[in-house]
Amino acid sequence: MTFLRGWHPLAVDSALAAVVAVMLSATVLVTPQAGVLDLAAVLVGSLSLVAWRRAPLVPLVVGTASMLVFSVHAQPGPPAAFPVMMAVFAAVWAGHRLLPALASAVFLGVSLAVDLATATGQSPKDIVQATTLLLGWFLASGVTATVTRQRQAYLEQVEQRAVEAERTREEVARRRAGEERLRIARELHDSLTHSISVIKVQAGVAVHLARKRGEEVPGALLAIQEASGDAMRELRATLEVLRDTDDPDGCGDPDGSGAQDSRLDRLDDLVERARSTGLAATVTISGVRHELPAEVDRAAYRIVQEALTNVSRHAGGAAASVRVDFGCDELVVQVDDDGLASSDAPPVPGVGLLGMRERVTALGGRLRAEPRPEGGFTVRAELPLGEPT
Repeated sequence: MTFLRGWHPLAVDSALAAVVAVMLSATVLVTPQAGVLDLAAVLVGSLSLVAWRRAPLVPLVVGTASMLVFSVHAQPGPPAAFPVMMAVFAAVWAGHRLLPALASAVFLGVSLAVDLATATGQSPKDIVQATTLLLGWFLASGVTATVTRQRQAYLEQVEQRAVEAERTREEVARRRAGEERLRIARELHDSLTHSISVIKVQAGVAVHLARKRGEEVPGALLAIQEASGDAMRELRATLEVLRDTDDPDGCGDPDGSGAQDSRLDRLDDLVERARSTGLAATVTISGVRHELPAEVDRAAYRIVQEALTNVSRHAGGAAASVRVDFGCDELVVQVDDDGLASSDAPPVPGVGLLGMRERVTALGGRLRAEPRPEGGFTVRAELPLGEPT
């Protein structure tokens, strides 16, 4: 009955009861002995099947009593047993055993006794055979209900096992992800932390000696000292995120407190550090500056940082302009340079551009990184301020 899929259960039950009522009403009309009482009994017994799913004992009791009235008074034969068989199926399917068996025995016993007592034109042997056949149908109804109930229980058990297996897989995946994060944290700590510390110490010693001798400290040396300090702070914040066992998804602090050095309020320091390396850089901020979601704030800072780094490394003495537009629904960050890149010979995307695109995509934004028609390169990121879709 695939055409009934998607119907409300009450609608299906009502349709079933209506069909049975119509069929038995037709039986009443063609049965000579039947009258108004029989029609009322048929309607009551048939329509009680509406409750077979929610209250299976109701149609069992009401249907059996009503069909006994119809069977005893009009003697219609097997049709009177249909609602009772359906009620027996419903009761057994709901988990009852004794009451369906008792109702079946009462209905069949009373019907057999009445048929034998008022037999006209039928031999007792034929009546007993007909009753035996009905008994087989009642038994088949009960067996079918039992099998259906067991199959449903089996399917529920399979579904429960599938849910449990999925939960176990998720737990194993989270545990492995946590172990991998700890391994990465150890590798970063053992390799980068030592190297950056050496750079910071050596730069600090060089600055101290230069000042002690009264010499002017080179800007590049000061930039190395400052950049190494920033790198150490950011590396520590990253290691804290990787080692945070209360953050299984690796999302970091939701308020960004673990990465205060990676926010747009430090944009001037970032640009000033780029200038100290010889890069001519300007900053333009438009719109009303307001509080940003932590992930958007961090992503915008990292995009500007990576873009300025790429200009310094690849643009050959070019100038860079940084524009940040604070909108109501999105934050737009754009970094342009007037370097040597052109559409005829576009640069090969590296890990930096890939990381930018991953950050922007994770936030549901858009990234454009390509050569400019007038020469140079542009990076434009449009970051929505709401939840990513």
